[in-house]
Amino acid sequence: MGTVVTILHIVVAVALIVIVLLQSGKSYGLSGSIAGGAETFFGKNKGRTIDALLSKLTTVAAVVFLITSIILAFFK
Repeated sequence: MGTVVTILHIVVAVALIVIVLLQSGKSYGLSGSIAGGAETFFGKNKGRTIDALLSKLTTVAAVVFLITSIILAFFK
């Protein structure tokens, strides 16, 4: 059982790194902050963008990583 959780933990860790690296930065200087504010007010499909999907995947991967970390702590 410990080996399976360890392998899952490693896979989730690598996936979490890749997902975070795929996300675009939130600030692009002054123009990014102005455009980001406009996108907040005028963006209708914000929930359907790839950034929203990556954000949700990051949350799921982080929760799974936390759970596997706790399980591995109990095995040792």
